[in-house]
Amino acid sequence: MNLYQELRRRGVSSLGEVGAHLRLSPEQYERCRNELTDLGLIVPTNPAQHGARSELRAGDGNGDGDGNGGDGGDGGGPQQDGDTVAVIDPEIALLRLLHREREQLREHLDEADRAYGTLETLAGAFLRAGSLTRSDADVELLSDYRRIQQVLEDITDVIQHSLSSMHPTSLVREVAERVLSRDRRQIENGVRVRAMYSERVISTPEVAELLRRRVETGVEVRITPAVPMTMIIADAQFAMVPVDPAEPMAGAVLARGPALVRSYIALYEHCWHTASPYGDGSTPEQGGDGLSEQQRAALTMLASGMKDEKIARGLGVSLRTVSRMLSELMQEMGATSRFEAGVRAHRLGWVD
Repeated sequence: MNLYQELRRRGVSSLGEVGAHLRLSPEQYERCRNELTDLGLIVPTNPAQHGARSELRAGDGNGDGDGNGGDGGDGGGPQQDGDTVAVIDPEIALLRLLHREREQLREHLDEADRAYGTLETLAGAFLRAGSLTRSDADVELLSDYRRIQQVLEDITDVIQHSLSSMHPTSLVREVAERVLSRDRRQIENGVRVRAMYSERVISTPEVAELLRRRVETGVEVRITPAVPMTMIIADAQFAMVPVDPAEPMAGAVLARGPALVRSYIALYEHCWHTASPYGDGSTPEQGGDGLSEQQRAALTMLASGMKDEKIARGLGVSLRTVSRMLSELMQEMGATSRFEAGVRAHRLGWVD
C-alpha cells in the first residue's frame, strides 16, 4: 500500500499530510486509515488522539497548537486533520494482532465452557450415561419415528462402555449407512459394539455386505435362528424395545436405569451366548428364502456347470452383472470356488 510505504519512509508524520501528498480522495484516505489502524500498522502519537480529540476539533482552531496543522488542503485531497501517527513494523503488528486474536479466542472458549456446563446441568439424568443411581428407574413411551431416532442419537452420543443390539429384520440402505457411521464413531471412542441378526435376513446381498462392513469396522456380529424383538442396550443404563414386537411401527419403549435394564441385559446375554459368530463354520445354514428369482436361477445354472457367459445369456443380463451376483452369493455361502458354491447350494436346498 502506497500510504503505508510513504509513512514508513517518513517515520512519525501527519497521516493527513501524507494522504494529501499522495493525492488520495477522501474515501480512499478513510479506507486506508481504517485498514492500517485495524491491522495495527499505525498508532496515534498526538495526545489529542487519546481523549482530547473532540476538544481539538471544537476548540481554538487557531492552527498554532502542536504544529500538526498545515496547508495541505490543496489538490482536492483529504483535509489534514492533525493525525500524527507512528509506523509499526509488520512483524510487531502481526504479533500484536495474534495476541489480540488469542485473547478473543480465549473469551469464546470461556463462553463455550459456560454454555456446555449449562447444557450438561439441564440434561441431568436424562442423557448422561452413569448419572442414574441404582434405585433410579424411568420409562418413556415413544410413538413418533423421528423422536425415536433422535433419542437413539442422543443415547449413542453419550455411550462410554458398550452398545448391544439385536435385529429380527434387515435395515434399509439409508439406515445402514447411518449405522456404519455410528459404529466407527463408537469404536474409535473405545466402546464395545455387539449386534445380533436373525439368520433369515442375512441371505440378501445387501445385509451380507452390511454385516461384512460392520465386522471390518470392529463390531462383534452373531447370527441366531430367531431374534425375539428389536432391542438396543447402552451402558446398562438405557434399553429401547418395541411397544409390540409383532408391530414394529407401533412405537418404542425407552427404559432408563439399571433396575429396569438389567432384565433386558439378561435376555440379551442368553441370546448372545446361543448365537453363532458371523462368518465362521458354525453359522447356521440359511434356507434361501431371501433369494430373488434371478439369484436362484443363476445358482441353478451354476450348479449345472454353466459358464458365466452362458448364464448371462440365459438371464438376459450382462456378464459383469452375473459375475457380481455370483461373487456375492459365494461370499454369502462362504464358498471359495464356483464348484463349492454349486455343491453348497444343493446341500442348502437353494436349488433343486
